[in-house]
Amino acid sequence: MKRLWFYPIIAVVFMLNTASMCSDDDDDNSSGPSVSDVQQTVTSGTWRVTSFIEDDVDHTSYFTDFAFTFASSGVLTAVRNDTTHTGAWSVTDDDSSGPDFNIMFTAPSNFEEISEDWDILERTSTKLRLRHVSGGDGSIDLLTFQKN
Repeated sequence: MKRLWFYPIIAVVFMLNTASMCSDDDDDNSSGPSVSDVQQTVTSGTWRVTSFIEDDVDHTSYFTDFAFTFASSGVLTAVRNDTTHTGAWSVTDDDSSGPDFNIMFTAPSNFEEISEDWDILERTSTKLRLRHVSGGDGSIDLLTFQKN
């Protein structure tokens, strides 16, 4: 009978220990940079494609010497000499895996290949590495922009 007081104390210690393991940051489902971080990074300066791998085939040469400008208005411009291609870009919040980087070109066909919603693998002040998983066959495309 004298040991009954011991069980409530053990229960209280257990509950306090369990409660101390929880914190507000445990509920943060985001992974990677925030939408505003990505927007701020890419709208600074011009960028070039340093790698584009589609279905395990290197298509980086499609974008040789193009300078990409991500305007804060959402306009995406690729310029090489007298050639200009205009598209759109955005960053949207995907609660499950962090922000998506969206690119949309309607022409030429080489540029249509990068028109996807991309997952951000890496973002630094000078590099943006992206990945797209095809909904059709599950193939993986990789795209890397490097700041000029």
